[in-house]
Amino acid sequence: MPEPYDVITMGRIGVDLYPLRTGVPLAQVDTFGKFLGGSATNVAVAAARLGRRTAVITRTGRDPFGDYLHQALREFEVDDRWVTAVDEYPTPVTFCEVFPPDDFPLYFYRLPKAPDLEIRPDELDLDAIRSARIFWMTGTGLCAEPSRTATLAALEARGKSGITVFDLDWRPMFWPDGAEPNGAEPNGAEPGGAEPGGAEPDGAEPRAVYARALRHATVAVGNLDECEVAVGEREPHAAARALLAAGVELAVVKQGPKGVLAVHRDGTRAEVPPVPVDVVNGLGAGDAFGGALCHGLLAGWDLERVMRYANAAGAIVAGRLACSSAMPYDDEVARTLADGRVPAEDPPPEPPTAPSTTLSTTPSTPRSSARSPEALS
Repeated sequence: MPEPYDVITMGRIGVDLYPLRTGVPLAQVDTFGKFLGGSATNVAVAAARLGRRTAVITRTGRDPFGDYLHQALREFEVDDRWVTAVDEYPTPVTFCEVFPPDDFPLYFYRLPKAPDLEIRPDELDLDAIRSARIFWMTGTGLCAEPSRTATLAALEARGKSGITVFDLDWRPMFWPDGAEPNGAEPNGAEPGGAEPGGAEPDGAEPRAVYARALRHATVAVGNLDECEVAVGEREPHAAARALLAAGVELAVVKQGPKGVLAVHRDGTRAEVPPVPVDVVNGLGAGDAFGGALCHGLLAGWDLERVMRYANAAGAIVAGRLACSSAMPYDDEVARTLADGRVPAEDPPPEPPTAPSTTLSTTPSTPRSSARSPEALS
């Protein structure tokens, strides 16, 4: 049997088009960088940068952007064998505006439907999913069929073996119109109930679907808004207790400027402050945190060390423009931890084959950097 993967992630992929000028509206931007994107995919890249054997389960369009994403994954040494094409839908594109230190509007182009929501249960390699040391899935994967049923099938196949991480990842714009975190099921259906044949109705209430996923996860990770969607609590300690009660063994609650709180079922807890950084782009910091969290858990570190390491990785990416190509290496995280902050002049590592592309020959304005005491995640 092949060697198990350290990390398999499942969920969103797309092309990120980031302005190479910051502090200006998107309408005035004339030069963009093209990058691999999507939360679950970025987590796989982040873990690979730290030396872990990773793969991602997702889908692209059958188009040049889909070809680009395969190329980028291979260059990042993320296995793309379970990244398949969908004929009906184009590969998603995401634009952002960059107003440091804390305003980064996102514009998702995922209509009429994103291919990564077309992951089907019968396409899953359940043996590989069962054997992976960490399986990472996201809330976005639960927002529509057939991805919802496929994600739940993968969780059930795991049977809580190894480490199963639920990234709460609440993106309300991806859910059907009218879906509320704690709203009633359509047509009087039981909360979280499945339609005949096992598929969830597309109008399934998010909190009920999240509850089903939490029963199969061993780790839950989310910010205060995401915790409120999942378990109805946004006070950090109450949210952690509610996540543990929902079935996980470790609850990781991101508190923004107050840092991160982690509570284990065995009573171990860690609350660590953020790492100071001059924020350039807060997008992607949470994905770097996720990849570093996987790395620390696989290494068997104590909880506080894992949280400090993950915080530092997230801060490094917050100090860089890109997401996937900005993911740090272990020596960079170690240096940040030793210095106590992200060095102001710390440039992103750019290997000769780094998968980013400038879409215009127009010279770009040098990036601005606003000082901030926190890493966004």
